[in-house]
Amino acid sequence: MEFLAPLAETPLARALISSSTIYLLVNAAHILGIGMLFGAILALDLRLLGLARAMPLPATALYLSRMAGAGVVLAIVTGLCLFTVKPVEYVRNPAFLFKVGLIALGLVNVAVVHFGAGWKAMLAGEKPSAALRISAAFSTLIWIAAVIAGRWIGFL
Repeated sequence: MEFLAPLAETPLARALISSSTIYLLVNAAHILGIGMLFGAILALDLRLLGLARAMPLPATALYLSRMAGAGVVLAIVTGLCLFTVKPVEYVRNPAFLFKVGLIALGLVNVAVVHFGAGWKAMLAGEKPSAALRISAAFSTLIWIAAVIAGRWIGFL
C-alpha cells in the first residue's frame, strides 16, 4: 500500500491539502456527481420496475441513463482527486474498499444491461423483460449500498 504514498505529494494533492476552498469545491462536485448518478439511476430503476407508467419508458430511459453517465464520470473524476489526499489511509479503510467494489459491481451491471437484448427491446418500445427488471432491482440495491459505504468511510 505504501507505493500509493507519493500520490499525496502530487501538485493536485498538495493543492487540495493546502486550500480548503479547492478541497471544498472538489468535494462539492463529488457530491453533485453522486447526486446526479444516484438520482437518475433510482428514477430509471423505479421506472423499469413499473412506477410512473405515464412517463414513456424509452425516452425516459435514454435521458436518465445519460444523466447517470454524466454523474458517474463527475463522481469518479472528483473521487480520484479526493483519493490523492490520503491514498494509503483510504486503501486501508474497509468501507472505502467496499464502496469501490460496489461501484465496480454497479458499473458491470450497467454494462450488462446496456449491451443486453432486453435494453434494446425496451428502447424499441417493448415492456421491460423480467431480466431487465431484476437488474433494475439489483442496481437499486447496489447504488444505495455504495452511498451508505461512502458515508461509512469517515466513521472508520
